Amino acid sequence: MQGPYCGFCRETGELESVRRGRAKPMSGVMKRMGMIFRAKANKALDRAEDPRETLDYSYQKQLELLQKVRRGVADVATSRKRLELQLNQLQSQSSKLEDQGRKALALGREDLAREALSRRAALQQQVTDLETQHSTLQGEEEKLTLAAQRLQAKVDAFRTKKETIKATYTAAQAQTRIGEAFSGISEEMGDVGLAIQRAEDKTAQLQARAGAIDELLASGALDDPSGMHKDDIQAELDRLSGGTDVELELQRMKAELAGGTSGQQAIEGGQGSAQQQSQRQDTPRFDKQ
Repeated sequence: MQGPYCGFCRETGELESVRRGRAKPMSGVMKRMGMIFRAKANKALDRAEDPRETLDYSYQKQLELLQKVRRGVADVATSRKRLELQLNQLQSQSSKLEDQGRKALALGREDLAREALSRRAALQQQVTDLETQHSTLQGEEEKLTLAAQRLQAKVDAFRTKKETIKATYTAAQAQTRIGEAFSGISEEMGDVGLAIQRAEDKTAQLQARAGAIDELLASGALDDPSGMHKDDIQAELDRLSGGTDVELELQRMKAELAGGTSGQQAIEGGQGSAQQQSQRQDTPRFDKQ
């Protein structure tokens, strides 16, 4: 039998199937988001984790465990000591009852002797139970003492290994930082390198701009409002006049050098002729007759 209710059920089933079909992709998205979040958190934790701090924390936990074991040994030893005191008291009472029974028998009071022996028998049962507990506690105490000694040895070995690993890690970290500093890949040196590069780029840009402005001023493409800069014609005339002045100065110096040489030769020649004349005057003359 089909009716409006069957259609409603069919439509409800379709809606439910659609909802379920949508829920599956959403669940997959949520799983993926959870995986990404866990991966990011794991990476952040790995970056923030310091092995030295982890080792120190583990060593602290081992010390706490060792302290608990020692406290347990002390508690067991205390309980054993209490049982020993109770045993001593019960043994004293047992000896006292035994003496009382003997005195009662000596006085002819068998009923008192029987009562004393009955009480002594009850005490002996308590003594037996306490001795059993004492032996059990003594065994536990020995086990805990041995465990504490072994744990102490492990803690000492871990401490030595921990310090060795920490020293090795610190040395490796320092060596890595030094290597990064020398290679320039560290964060601090990277910032310094970028600053130097930017400074060099700005300096080169300013130099290029200054050179371009000088060329434009020299070519006349830009006007110098201060009047300090010369145009190309005046610059060429100054260059030619400067070269002419140099040539004139060079010719003058050559002339001075040439004049100085001829004058010295003339002076040397005059001195020679004067010496010859004096020699002639000193030489006696003989007239022919």
